[in-house]
Amino acid sequence: QVQLVESGGGLVQAGGSLRLSCAASGRTYGSYTMGWFRQAPGKEREFVAAITWSGTSTDYTDSAKGRFTISRENAENTVYLQMNSLKPEDTAVYYCVANRGPSSRNWLNYDYWGRGTQVTVSS
Repeated sequence: QVQLVESGGGLVQAGGSLRLSCAASGRTYGSYTMGWFRQAPGKEREFVAAITWSGTSTDYTDSAKGRFTISRENAENTVYLQMNSLKPEDTAVYYCVANRGPSSRNWLNYDYWGRGTQVTVSS
């Protein structure tokens, strides 16, 4: 089992920045793709970004491109999501995910989920 714990969420004004962190523990050996999804009230879960084990390949939803950056430190079993130029529509609970397979935009393909961290962007 792999446990994921997110941190770094909070309240920020539009145009501001936040950096989310996700610490993995448990059976973290082996290569994991890690990523972030989000879910706003009344909306479906949405893919945000993913990064392969090596860190050489990343994927972003269109709304995140140019504003968000996903990165990872394997030695620390941690993945980050740097979010800049935040907009009110970025308000959601952000979930860290991991799987042993390739990067995917489908939440069903991820085996492990954190409990989420709230991000609120005020206008």
